[in-house]
Amino acid sequence: MIIFPAIDLRRGRCVRLQQGDPNAETVYGDDPASMARHWVSHGAEWLHVVNLDGAFGEAVPAGGAATELSLLPINLQRLAQMRSAVTVPIQFGGGLRTLADVALALDLGATRVVLGTVAVQQPTLVQEAIARFGADRIVVGIDARDGYVATHGWQELSNTEAVALAIAMKEAGVKRVVYTDISRDGMLQGVNVAATAELARRSGLRVIASGGVHSVADIQALRQVAGDGIEGVIIGQALYQGALKLSQALEAAKI
Repeated sequence: MIIFPAIDLRRGRCVRLQQGDPNAETVYGDDPASMARHWVSHGAEWLHVVNLDGAFGEAVPAGGAATELSLLPINLQRLAQMRSAVTVPIQFGGGLRTLADVALALDLGATRVVLGTVAVQQPTLVQEAIARFGADRIVVGIDARDGYVATHGWQELSNTEAVALAIAMKEAGVKRVVYTDISRDGMLQGVNVAATAELARRSGLRVIASGGVHSVADIQALRQVAGDGIEGVIIGQALYQGALKLSQALEAAKI
């Protein structure tokens, strides 16, 4: 099972939010490239990077190929800097609303991108992205509160059930999703293992769990249901607050 240390970007800095609330922000550094090197030096084989500015609609990625990096929104500059700093694959999401946005993120160094809001509002765009870039480079982010999908940086709750969206995405050609229980994100209350496993079983997708990881026990619980399709887990707050060491998580993921 893959462990993804999370690097959330807001206005160019590394931050963590509680339950996705932009007003509940803690800053953990001004140099995301250094943070990327830190996690890789401690054994990370993947990184999960989120452009919170893009998710909140605070900065719209420029379309098309970039000629001057300095002209891009700061968090896209940070992505390029992280790509130069480390060689491990980077999973990148937040505010990607068009094929041009996806192309730019991939050009700047993302190994694969996460599409969230557009999967609900423009599912055909997901299909177009898969056709153009390949299913291995497109991940759908399903962020749920009480079983229903939230969009626009978790600020709006839709009428779409998480499992229904997952099944529809599987039919559209998607291979994997990131599933986040918003109520637990950043709260260190434990992963919603049951809901994550159910979504994997019912959809047949590979699922990366997110939200609430607090201890080695969470990793072990996910390992117990790995056979249902759990491919990995994203860890943020627990690593940044020291509740869990990356080395411990990596070791537990192998057991």
